Amino acid sequence: MVPQPDEQAHRQAIARHGELTKPAGSLGRLEELGVWVAARQGVCPPRPFARPRVVVFAGDHGVADDGVSAYPKEVTAQMVANIRSGGAAVNALAANAGASVRVVDMAVDGTTAEAVSAHKVRRSSGALHTEDALTPEQARSAVLAGRTLADEEIDAGADLLVAGDMGIGNTTPAAVLTAALTSSEPVAVVGRGTGIDDAAWMRKTAAVRDGLRRARRVAHDPLALLRTAGGADLAAMAGFLARASARGTPVILDGMVVGAAALVAEELAPGAVRWWLAGHRSVEPAASIVLDQLDLRPVLDLDMRLGEGSGAVTALPVVNAAVRVLAEMSTFAQAGIQGPTADEAVGPVASGSGD
Repeated sequence: MVPQPDEQAHRQAIARHGELTKPAGSLGRLEELGVWVAARQGVCPPRPFARPRVVVFAGDHGVADDGVSAYPKEVTAQMVANIRSGGAAVNALAANAGASVRVVDMAVDGTTAEAVSAHKVRRSSGALHTEDALTPEQARSAVLAGRTLADEEIDAGADLLVAGDMGIGNTTPAAVLTAALTSSEPVAVVGRGTGIDDAAWMRKTAAVRDGLRRARRVAHDPLALLRTAGGADLAAMAGFLARASARGTPVILDGMVVGAAALVAEELAPGAVRWWLAGHRSVEPAASIVLDQLDLRPVLDLDMRLGEGSGAVTALPVVNAAVRVLAEMSTFAQAGIQGPTADEAVGPVASGSGD
């Protein structure tokens, strides 16, 4: 069961913004973000996130053998090693945001370090356009692994979670999941991914079309959908996101692949979305469809499409800035400054928690 954010802290945060030494609403979305955090932390003023943690879920997909990516699937294992050694974009961006990074191998088609493969379900998920991505038992195991990983990180002190993705070809199953859960057509959800050319885009669209024919038959059942057209990495992400919400731990979502997993997580744990903030709007077309479906407004729109959790950790300093505004600014009374008149004291701080 997913808890509700704290409504009292939400109201207190809105009221506090009206008392700070600024015109009401003058900091725009920053005010909304501070209120969002206060409601998730259950306290006003809120605290800057002290232990943000990124977990990158890695896995290969059989569909990559059909030329849907600009890179060979061997790159997945190589990038897992790169993330583990601190050399990927997510590592640099996380360091800037004060976050730490963990990478886990859920279905890499190769050998990875023992430290990252403890939850590995299989080597490469199946080719979703011709066969199931997972067996029923593998789908259950992957979701459970994601839940376990969320528990591990929260129990170790994480106060904010970010899910990242790493896998050559993973935007193809993400596109199928998105289309299946939003009643979208293949051409609406297929983007350029790693930078594919027109021929590869057509192959990818055909694979999504064939996978979607199979996925739509089980779209009402999240586990069956993950088994049919997801993969171990996406299934683990879905379990991770659902469990974070059940534990009342806020999450910043990344782009298209994590967004697709979030759609499934919302099916697994209705109401989970209340604990998620959209870090950015990816240029992948399916990403905007996901945001519309979940009714989430992104913090950033920087034309990013890398994955790894990179967009989410890029947004984190903005979120912490919003928290510091609410927590550290003086009130009119504290500063000895005359406040606004009653008519001027109303600002546009959102009353809902979905933004």
